Amino acid sequence: MPVKNLEDLYLDQLKDLYSACRQSMPVVTALGGAAKSKELAEALISGNQGIARGMEALAEICSRHDIDPTGEHCRGMEGILFEAKKHALETEFADEDAQDAAIITQYQRMAHYAIAGYGCVRTFANRLGFDEDAAVLQDCLDHTRSGDKHMTALAEGGINEAAMDGK
Repeated sequence: MPVKNLEDLYLDQLKDLYSACRQSMPVVTALGGAAKSKELAEALISGNQGIARGMEALAEICSRHDIDPTGEHCRGMEGILFEAKKHALETEFADEDAQDAAIITQYQRMAHYAIAGYGCVRTFANRLGFDEDAAVLQDCLDHTRSGDKHMTALAEGGINEAAMDGK
């Protein structure tokens, strides 16, 4: 279906963002299982819960617009997830703290992609006058940003410093 206008683009991007979230959940679970820091593992569990809430919100919005959020495949997130697995899960680490730093790096790349996606669809919803959608999408954006900031705090709060030692 060709994209004829901003509303078509909005609906297309909602489905793409839903796909990105759906694809990321098993990788975030794997990152959490590989994390050595208890606090990091808990943050990743919380991140996955946030992703699930985002998917529910996206599905609800799609339902209001009579579209099915499934069926789309986000190639952008596919590439980010390939890199996350390669650099945080498949790489051999001699130091657990270095792996935790890599996990944070890869999670934040996923989060930044989601932040961009939520920000764009929220802006489209505002322009189109879909106020209820925009409010829900703003909430998703705020939660995703909050998770990203928490990961930065973990990195700066000791994980990156511990990774410098190379035990």
